[in-house]
Amino acid sequence: MSADRRVLIVDDEEILREVLSLLLASESWITDAVETGGEALARLREREYGVVLLDLMLPDIDGLEVLVEIRKLERPPAAIMLTAYASLDKAVSATKLGAFNFISKPFKNEELLLAVKNAYDHYELLEENRRLKSTLQEKYGFENIIGKGAAMRQVFDLITQVAPSRSTVLLLGESGTGKELVARAIHAASGRASAPFVAINCGNIPPDLLESELFGHVRGAFTGATSLKKGLFEAADGGTVFLDEIGTLSLEIQSRLLRVIQEREFRRLGGLENIKVDARIIAATNTDLASGVSRGTFREDLYYRLNVIVVKLPALRERPEDIPLLAEHFIRKFSEENRREKMTLDTAALKVLMDFSWPGNVRELENVMERAVVLAPGDVIGIEMFPRNLLHPAQPEIATSEISEDLSLKDRVSAYEKMIILNALEKTGGNQKKAADILDVNATTLSEKLKRFGIR
Repeated sequence: MSADRRVLIVDDEEILREVLSLLLASESWITDAVETGGEALARLREREYGVVLLDLMLPDIDGLEVLVEIRKLERPPAAIMLTAYASLDKAVSATKLGAFNFISKPFKNEELLLAVKNAYDHYELLEENRRLKSTLQEKYGFENIIGKGAAMRQVFDLITQVAPSRSTVLLLGESGTGKELVARAIHAASGRASAPFVAINCGNIPPDLLESELFGHVRGAFTGATSLKKGLFEAADGGTVFLDEIGTLSLEIQSRLLRVIQEREFRRLGGLENIKVDARIIAATNTDLASGVSRGTFREDLYYRLNVIVVKLPALRERPEDIPLLAEHFIRKFSEENRREKMTLDTAALKVLMDFSWPGNVRELENVMERAVVLAPGDVIGIEMFPRNLLHPAQPEIATSEISEDLSLKDRVSAYEKMIILNALEKTGGNQKKAADILDVNATTLSEKLKRFGIR
């Protein structure tokens, strides 16, 4: 039963119970009144209350003992302690045990009504946080990460241990393996679940804009900065920042990120004020950061700061036993989204899925299943619903021997680069974003190369 504006009065004085009931009713509060602690606990187990007015001196159980039992409830109401024998020691004890407020008798009506209102607002805030966390768990909880094989069980075990801590986490894995989904699951299972989760793909934003996105800027920091702007770290205060493709950060931004991790503070671009921030960092990459350290493109001190807890996400080809589970999950998901009857895979179609190498990993499988669900004429998905590259995998990459030796070195290198790009596009069915992921280049870089080579 809902706790909507419902207050439980617990006092052994009948006249006071009546006075409190009338006073609260005058402000549209719904009240129940009982004489003993035992009756109070029985009522609290029967229905929900937003606030309890609890006398310290009760005929059967001490009010503080009742408070202890109240705090054990799944959705405990906010407790306001009442006593005619006010003392600092009692107030401190009640506060330590979780009381929201402590009021001495006799009290002023306005004082008590304000205390009840504040207590109920506090209760509603906690309830909203519980609802939000429950929603996050449902949407982004570990159960949404599909997998039953040994590789994924190891991932589940590790992120379950990691989630409650505030340690930095580094997620390693190829593009499409679900790094952001895992990051959201860690956040949803942490004590920060009700605070913001802010995600940014560092490789998709030009370096000159990324610094402002992360740390904000002050007015006049650069041409076009006409007002103060808060960055993503400020927006995520108390929550989690997910930095995808962290290996693409410039050395200058790496230096600033290192300061955030070490000092938990930063300055806006062009600003002088140090801003404190409490944001957990979860980073992800599909590249070898250690190689970046060796090449001098990634700071060694930042690498070790990020490399505290490492979660390696296996490629889909490394866990083929999960393909039927994932396919079933995506069929169910897209059937519901498209308001179609539950669909099934025929045997031949499942074999194609099991035999494919999935260079785009889970993300590619998800796209294939969405396409199949939308296009299938009936409730059975056959191989004719799959894109051509699944049925006729691309040929091995063209060898350098096939390039004319009459060309100059520069032209031969360009020809080979073009062949590699065409091969990647063939593997991904013409999907430029996936091809860029396979080639480990930014999508904008690939787009420029396609224009240069005249590839449409």
